[in-house]
Amino acid sequence: MEVSQLLGNITFNNMGRRPRINRDKTSLWLRQIIESYNKNLIDLNYTFCTDQELLEINKEYLQHDYYTDIISFDLSELKKEIHGDIYISIDRVKENAKYNKCKFEIELNRVLAHGLLHLIGFKDKTKKEIQAMRKAEDEALAIWEKFQVSRETV
Repeated sequence: MEVSQLLGNITFNNMGRRPRINRDKTSLWLRQIIESYNKNLIDLNYTFCTDQELLEINKEYLQHDYYTDIISFDLSELKKEIHGDIYISIDRVKENAKYNKCKFEIELNRVLAHGLLHLIGFKDKTKKEIQAMRKAEDEALAIWEKFQVSRETV
């Protein structure tokens, strides 16, 4: 077992919706993304919820009155650390998958990576930032694909 697998903690919680994911493989993939940016994992918590639950979080903490697929809260004290809480609306992920004509798993992985990339330091407000975020998401999904192939052959 690699030392990096022993450090830090990644948890998956459910408020309302529970997606079917392999938590161990997903955790290892997320750790690889973190390592690829030379960050140290402290604590990363994903919580899956409904549109309504995430809307309430959006209103309460960000004063935004609209639906979103993800909200990331960076709790890191140092730039080199990953410590945060990420909330994902499974309802939005399903809708986005239909809209983008892709499998639910791919869209969910994109959103999982998107939240982590925010904690790594990526933004998505300007056109340039959005392009950089999309490129990083695509790179994260490429890691997932390689990871899946390498894990299947082991």
